[in-house]
Amino acid sequence: MKTNSYYPVLMTRDVAATAAFYERHFGFEALFTADWYVHLQSRDSGAAVSLAILDCGHATIPAPARGAPAAGVLLNFEVEDAEAEYGRLKAAGLTERLALRDEAFGQRHFIVQGPDGVLIDVIQLIPPSGEFAGQHTGYEASQLK
Repeated sequence: MKTNSYYPVLMTRDVAATAAFYERHFGFEALFTADWYVHLQSRDSGAAVSLAILDCGHATIPAPARGAPAAGVLLNFEVEDAEAEYGRLKAAGLTERLALRDEAFGQRHFIVQGPDGVLIDVIQLIPPSGEFAGQHTGYEASQLK
């Protein structure tokens, strides 16, 4: 399958507030806005980083799934300076779920909570410890050099 684009769509009870959260704290701007759907794109990264927000009760959602906001979702945002983002988002009052820390597998990261309980993992790639160094291939390995 050739994929032309990929972006997560978060189902929520409050489209406007959820879109505003990602615009305010994560640098997105709305490319399409309706009362039931907002398509967001990163102001800094362009089309490579997009996110959509959808009213969880909208008729386009199959009936068995309709009405339930996003659950069990972890959004990863890879950044250049996780410590700076940690300070910025803590100062903004976001709910912290995991304090800033370094992981032996090659990440400095922290997790905050977004609307409807969605978890947001803000990650900076760092060199992994020896036990994990050989497990990195492709994209991550090129970012660690």
